[in-house]
Amino acid sequence: MRDSLRSSVFSLLLGLAGVTAGAVVPGAALAQDSTDFRAYLESLRPKARAMEIRDATLDSVFPTLTPNPRVIALDQTQPGGGAYSPIPNFEPYRRQHVDAARISRGRIAYQANRARLARIEAETGVPEEIMVAIYGHETNYGSYTGDFDLIRSLATLAHEGRRRALFEPELLATLKMLDNGVPRSRLIGSWAGATGYPQFLPSVYLRLAKDGDGDGRADIWTSEADALASIANYFVQAGWRRGQPWGVAVSVPSSFDRASVAARTNPARCPRVFNRHSRWLTMAEWRKLGLFPASGIWPGDTVMATLLEPDGPGKTAYLLTGNYRAILDYNCSNFYALSVGLLADAVKQ
Repeated sequence: MRDSLRSSVFSLLLGLAGVTAGAVVPGAALAQDSTDFRAYLESLRPKARAMEIRDATLDSVFPTLTPNPRVIALDQTQPGGGAYSPIPNFEPYRRQHVDAARISRGRIAYQANRARLARIEAETGVPEEIMVAIYGHETNYGSYTGDFDLIRSLATLAHEGRRRALFEPELLATLKMLDNGVPRSRLIGSWAGATGYPQFLPSVYLRLAKDGDGDGRADIWTSEADALASIANYFVQAGWRRGQPWGVAVSVPSSFDRASVAARTNPARCPRVFNRHSRWLTMAEWRKLGLFPASGIWPGDTVMATLLEPDGPGKTAYLLTGNYRAILDYNCSNFYALSVGLLADAVKQ
């Protein structure tokens, strides 16, 4: 699984983790054998050495670790819709995540960081407001970034084994961060491993975190400049196209033939997300089909877009460009990506 998809999965898990702190811990978690846990940690040494993680680093941290039963409980009690469960309407989610308070705080963050945002946009092509909207959605502009010990949480989840292929590489990446000089006190975040203002997974941090303020460190935990530069770098690597919008709200005529624009491919990942999108047409082709933008402004005629009607026919629909797919790379959820785009538009107004 790619780092970007891991980021998507864990951002979603963080958002869903509204589980009561006193949740009942599964018996299997209570019965975890500390000897087996220690043996598992020791078994990681060859992989850690292959990543050039020093034994001294492992020696300093392994003796401090114990399993965290609450992390197992949170992981095993995640709500999740099955492949055929109904998808709710977007509008209630939009009202909750693109609300007046988040917009207001976003405008404050936007204005406070204009100089650095403008510089990052000039360098990367990622719009200032998109960086701010991600910052707002992930941690409410840094107000909450999680309080779990990343190494302990990831060691617990990797040892438990149900999703070891997902969690073990993140544990090793966190150890690499520690070995690279990131203080243990910084390695705090969600129970599932996301950390810092952008809620990067450790593997994503190693790959994409940037120094935005020129101090020689990529500090995504306390430096807004570093966090925003790192978010922009993520989108550059995800294929953001300079000068294109993420999408545009449109009205669809009542006589519109949706079957004629149905997608003809079977998505390899996130099928519940991508199966809701039409096939790709140019903006000029969508205009000929009778769609018109809510703002009265069309992107360029040659810009390709898919149609999404998140609340069904007769409600606000969206034509979504390739840059929307870059937002989905951050978190593979139509509701998340739409709300990021809408928050970005509102913050810039």
